[in-house]
Amino acid sequence: MAHASPLTLWLRQVLALTGKEFAQIIRDPSSYLVAGVLPTLFLLLFGFGINLDPANLQLGICDESRSQASTALIADFRASPWFEVHELSSMAAVTQAMRDSRIQGFLHIREDFERNLLSLLSLEQQMAQGMKRGRNFSPDPDRAGRTETDFSSLQLVVDGTEPNSARFLQGYAQSVLLLFAQRLTGSTQSAGIDLVVRHWYNPTALSINFLVPGSITVIMTLIGTLLTSLVFAREWERGTMEAMLATPVTRMQLLLGKLVPYFCLGMFSLFLCTVLAINLFNVPYRGSFLALVVISSIFMLCALGQGLFISVHLRVQLVAAEAGLFTGFLPALLLSGFVFDLDSMPPLLQALAQILPATHFNICLRTLFLAGTIPAVLVPRTLCLLALASLLLVVVYRHLRKSID
Repeated sequence: MAHASPLTLWLRQVLALTGKEFAQIIRDPSSYLVAGVLPTLFLLLFGFGINLDPANLQLGICDESRSQASTALIADFRASPWFEVHELSSMAAVTQAMRDSRIQGFLHIREDFERNLLSLLSLEQQMAQGMKRGRNFSPDPDRAGRTETDFSSLQLVVDGTEPNSARFLQGYAQSVLLLFAQRLTGSTQSAGIDLVVRHWYNPTALSINFLVPGSITVIMTLIGTLLTSLVFAREWERGTMEAMLATPVTRMQLLLGKLVPYFCLGMFSLFLCTVLAINLFNVPYRGSFLALVVISSIFMLCALGQGLFISVHLRVQLVAAEAGLFTGFLPALLLSGFVFDLDSMPPLLQALAQILPATHFNICLRTLFLAGTIPAVLVPRTLCLLALASLLLVVVYRHLRKSID
């Protein structure tokens, strides 16, 4: 019998090891999870949940003109697939709606809108007739010093705390206005109508002004959830959990002993991030520091409770860390509004985002940094955080008792 060559033996050994590994993969359900379920889940999340083109932008309109022209313009905005229009009776009402985050921008139509629009159209007709006759047209002295904006009497104010949505809102509004002007003139020209655009809370429209507060949300979620997800798993792996339980320590003492150090660590991280955001990145802070401390403390309890819940049920640090990343860090990154606009997500993911503490904390941080202390925004979000923190900590305490028993 001929001896096999070294290469053949080497290949047989590789094939044997490969077959053994395939057999282990087939017997291990977690392999199917990593290879099949996770890619499908993430692709569905990215495909359906992440959309950079916001829809149903909440637009307030204050019509002081009450004319046929302004009514026609508002009808065009209502017919647009991009906007959900809210007509408000006064500038005070529309300003309050903007401060309460019920709208993402508003259009102010001044009372002289129709008169100035007709004057502008008349002026363009006279200029066109003069050019046909080969004459140099001289406008009326009363009109000579007026700009297109003076004639249009339109102002668009957008919420600058979300620059991406603000840019889309401005672009869509200008598109609607262009179609309106073209229908009036019967040509492809814009009739000289223009918008005066202002960005509230973020006049320079810098994305860093809303990305930095969102980054603080993700960082605190990572610290609170990931680190505390390891505390009990570490004790079980080291074999010190049984010794700790043999001491006359109560469950409440054990829970507080694990909770307090990471709470202090998280609040220190908040202080450090806030100082860097204001002094290094020049992000404006317009809110109350007391409100920041209170809201951040409640959020840290949420993150710590979530991490402790993981740690109570999982006794392997690697698995606990993966669970912390999957249930804490990734949702805070993708579903909290940090990068992607919540309004552009499907209703199911919007509902899911509302039960995430990071979503409420992110909104509170952006409001405190860019808008100020606005109770109509902060109080409901803070109450949601308080309810979530209470629920998580109670569940952790009950499950810790069962785990110990």
